[in-house]
Amino acid sequence: MNPYASLADDFYVNMTLNTEMQLPAGRETILGFFERVQKKYPTMRNFYTRDNCDFVLEEDKDNGHQRWVTLEPRRICSGQFNPEDVDNAVEQHSLILDLVPFMLSVSPLDCEALDYMMGFEFTYRGNHDELVAEALGVSPAMEGILEIPGMKMLNYEPTMTIALDDSCRRQARLTIETRTNAYQVRRGEFPEEPIVVFFTVRQYGSLESQMSYEATFAQLRTCAEQLLERHVIDQVLRPLQQAISAK
Repeated sequence: MNPYASLADDFYVNMTLNTEMQLPAGRETILGFFERVQKKYPTMRNFYTRDNCDFVLEEDKDNGHQRWVTLEPRRICSGQFNPEDVDNAVEQHSLILDLVPFMLSVSPLDCEALDYMMGFEFTYRGNHDELVAEALGVSPAMEGILEIPGMKMLNYEPTMTIALDDSCRRQARLTIETRTNAYQVRRGEFPEEPIVVFFTVRQYGSLESQMSYEATFAQLRTCAEQLLERHVIDQVLRPLQQAISAK
C-alpha cells in the first residue's frame, strides 16, 4: 500500500545513479540490459532513443501509473509514477542497482552520487507562487515585501539542502517548483498545472568497499522516509493540500 497517495494528486519514487565515467554505449550491451529489465517487468515494452541519444524503456502512459528506466551517458535513472506500493517501486530500483555492476560495468568506485527521490504533485489553477507563500509563509525579514501596494507574486520556490553527516557526503534537499509565469499573472489566466514538491536524499562519492548500491539505496530510503514523516508531511505537504482545498 502507498501511504503517500492521499497527500497529493500524483506521487512518484525515483532512483538516480550518477557515474564518474561514461557508461557503455554498445548496442549489444544496451539491449541486453533493457531485455533483462523487461524480463522482470514485461509491461515495459516501449523502447526508444531520444534525440540526445538517451535510451528509454517504459510502460504505457495511459494507465495513471508507469514504470520507466533511462540510460544517459553518465546517469542511470529508474522511476515509478503513482506506484500502488512503495516497496514495489523500490524493488524496481534495487533490480537496476543489482544489474548495473555486471551488465554496465559500474563499480561502486564509479559512483558520483546516488539519489532516493520522492515527488509530490498538487494540481492547481491559479498563481502557484502566491499559493505557496500563503500556505508555507515567508521569513519575517521578507514579510514587508508582501505589503507593498499593488504587488503580485511572480516567483516563490523555497529550497533547502542540509548535510546529514560531518563529511557532507550524505545530504537531503527539499525543493518546491511552481509553473506560474509573468504572462499568466498579467492576464489573470492560469492553466491547471502542478506545483511539485521534491524531497531527495543523496549520497555523494564512491561507496565504501563493503557497501553495495542496493544496501546504500536502502539506507537512503530509510533516511528519506524518517525525515519526511518528521519534517515534511505536516509542515509542507498538508499545508499545500489544505490551501488548495480552501480555494
